[in-house]
Amino acid sequence: MTKQDTRPLGNPKSWASSHGTYLSGQAAIDGADAVAIAMEARWGAGRLRLLVPAELREKFDRQRFLYNAAIWHGDLETVRQESLRMITAWQALSRAAEAAGSPLLAPEVWEVALSDGTVAAIVRSQEDAHAVIATGRRVAVYSLEEIARMLENYEIATAVKVTFPGSTVEQIRRDIPDPLDRIRDGVSLEETLNDDIPVFGN
Repeated sequence: MTKQDTRPLGNPKSWASSHGTYLSGQAAIDGADAVAIAMEARWGAGRLRLLVPAELREKFDRQRFLYNAAIWHGDLETVRQESLRMITAWQALSRAAEAAGSPLLAPEVWEVALSDGTVAAIVRSQEDAHAVIATGRRVAVYSLEEIARMLENYEIATAVKVTFPGSTVEQIRRDIPDPLDRIRDGVSLEETLNDDIPVFGN
């Protein structure tokens, strides 16, 4: 008796079930990912979806869900279809942001060599981090927020731990989380959320 392959891509109808269908599906996925990379280089990582109205942002997130579900559970035609729709969704966001007069990302990077040969690259935000080019170097990227947190922890956390032995310092979230990070391996938009998904804002 043949044991059933229960992995997400183990379905006989999966786009990755043969070398040929894998290459075809990956070509479609690579096309969508290339557009995503270009959009994030232009607008910033995670920034573009926040520059458009909530209704369009919701449509974009729903399309990202369907795209991810197709990659994990879809056949070849579904992957091709959702990849094309993902490209259209990125383009729609970009047009909306341009029409609203939203500024393009203008990244600035400051670099300093450390004594161990590592390069520390300092950027204003995580959105600017894509502008750092490693070119074979060992590069550590720090946003201004991360540096501020390190400075706060260095002075405040040390004083707190001395005054209150055994205390811990909780990190304050200052960024906007990606909603799809809270949906793991989803198949349908109608699925019930898992109980272990954290409450928004926590």
